[in-house]
Parts: sequence; structure tokens; C-alpha cells
Amino acid sequence: MVFITKFARVGVQAARQLRAKPVAVSQWRNFHVSCMLDKERRYTDKHEWVELLDANKAIVGISSYAQEALGDVVFAQLPEPGTELKQDDECGALESVKAASEVYSPVSGKVTEKNSQVEDSPALVNTSCYEKGWLFKVDLKNPDEFNKLMTEEQYKSFLSSSADH
Repeated sequence: MVFITKFARVGVQAARQLRAKPVAVSQWRNFHVSCMLDKERRYTDKHEWVELLDANKAIVGISSYAQEALGDVVFAQLPEPGTELKQDDECGALESVKAASEVYSPVSGKVTEKNSQVEDSPALVNTSCYEKGWLFKVDLKNPDEFNKLMTEEQYKSFLSSSADH
């Protein structure tokens, strides 16, 4: 919330400098929040998610469903920066007190960063799988692969149809 408030304050100051009519802080806040919510997340049938950071960079993690199914994650092995991945390549592993699960890359590309905090504190995957518990970042080799993955709505439908069997 502090970031949003600072953003709004900067916007009002910028408008004053341009001698334009300042916009109410609440209007700036609403604009900024809606921009943050526009990020689209796509999913695989193996329960990984990917979100575009820009046209050629993405961030990868596992879904809430996957982390719940795993239970308390106690170990994470993530791909090293520089690793070249193809879509669906096995690239890491997560272990919990009751199970182990491979991590697969939802897209092709080169790993640019791994989340060392998850390796140090694997429980972040359970407490914040979409924010602090992301797994790795990747430079996309084929951005079209993203569009072929399931949307959030399609993923929810996939989960409910899987539960029916």
C-alpha cells in the first residue's frame, strides 16, 4: 500500500510541475491498482504457472493447487541461471514432508534468475506461491508458447474436471 501511495503522490507532484490540474490521489491509486491486476498468468497441466514480465521475459512458479497437494515444502532445487530450457523440460524439484515433485518449464528460454530465497526458505512456496514463492525467471525463446497455455479460467475448469474423475 505504501508503494501505491508514493506512486499517487509522485503523480500529483508531476501534474503540478506541468501546471496541469492535479488528479485526486484516489484516482491515481485506482489506476495503479488496475494496472497491477492486468498481469495475466497462464498455467500448464502439470500445475506450473508463468507470467510475462515484458514481451520477452517471464517468471515461473507452481500453482496454489500444486503447493496444497505437495504439503509443507522443505526442499527446493531450482535451475541455475544460464540454463537453456525447452518447453516441458524437467528443470527442478520440490520436496515436502509427504511427497516430491519435479518442476517443468512451461516455456522455452534461458534462465536468468532463480529465487534463492525459495532455496533458503522453501516454505515460501506454501505461503506465497504467486508472489514471494516464485521459482525462476526466464528470457523467452518463443513468446507464442505463453499464449498456448491455459488461462486462469481454463485452468480452474481443468482442475474441476480433474476432480470429477
